[in-house]
Amino acid sequence: MVVVTLQRNKCIGCNYCVELAPSQFQMSKKDGKSVLLHSNDKKGFFTLKSNDDLIFDECDNAAKACPVKIITVKQV
Repeated sequence: MVVVTLQRNKCIGCNYCVELAPSQFQMSKKDGKSVLLHSNDKKGFFTLKSNDDLIFDECDNAAKACPVKIITVKQV
C-alpha cells in the first residue's frame, strides 16, 4: 500500500507534482494550488491510500521535486 500526504495550505503552485505525477495531482483552477486526487482531508492534510504500488515512483519523484517539501510518500 502507498500512502501519499499533501499539506495543501502550504502549496505555492509550482506545478512540479502535476508534471511528475499527473495521475495523482492536478492544479486547482480556483486558487492555483495542487490537489491530491481521491484524497481525504483532515485538518489541511490530504491523504491518499492506494493499493496500487505502481504510483509510488511517480509520487516519490513529485515529493522530491517539491520546493516547499509538503508531499510525503510511504510504502506500508
